[in-house]
Amino acid sequence: MNREEKAAVIDRIAAELGESDAIFALDYRGITVAQIGELRDKLRASDTKLRVAKNSLSERAADQAGVADIKSLLVGPTALALVRGDAAAAAKVLNDTSRALRGPLTFKGGFMSGTLLSPGQVEAIAKLPSRDVLNAQLVGTIAAPLSGLARTLNALIAGVAVQLGQIRDQGLVGGGAAAASAQAPAEEAAVEPAAADAAAEADAEAPVENPPSAEADAETQSTEGSSDDEPSDE
Repeated sequence: MNREEKAAVIDRIAAELGESDAIFALDYRGITVAQIGELRDKLRASDTKLRVAKNSLSERAADQAGVADIKSLLVGPTALALVRGDAAAAAKVLNDTSRALRGPLTFKGGFMSGTLLSPGQVEAIAKLPSRDVLNAQLVGTIAAPLSGLARTLNALIAGVAVQLGQIRDQGLVGGGAAAASAQAPAEEAAVEPAAADAAAEADAEAPVENPPSAEADAETQSTEGSSDDEPSDE
């Protein structure tokens, strides 16, 4: 590999290191090329690339990408798992493969969120639930209080509806009040004919005054006539 080819490899590794959310370093001594190919296929699901390169090239790429802390992990044959997706899922695949192979693949450590990780910390990450499981648990945790709130609101609304129904049945609002208002004029209209009948009966029973007698009328006329016949003082 000439200088230009080395520079191209360094640039490519540096770009991959800079784009990674997590980096896991592994000792791959004893693993076959076929087993590495199978491992790479399994890691694609978590958007993880397994990079095997000379430590000298990886060190220069680490300096170029600003992750010089991983240089302490680059001792002996080292493969770098460059994770851009679910770090827990990638660590789980690597851990399960190590157990299945019984030794050829072991964690050296890792780097995530600006922090250098020990082999034990990487193994602890491998035991965490996947991102999909955590998202489902988070949604369930958030949805539980919302479901309780919805049930409470439904119960309150139902209670208000029952109370309004009772008030309506008592004639205070709605159809009951309208019926009561319509009944009042009807009762008043029924009272008026009764009052008129009572007044008519009272007039019929009242005693009739005696009309003036014929003698009284004649006397009155005689008095008026004599008054007109008297001579004046002219």
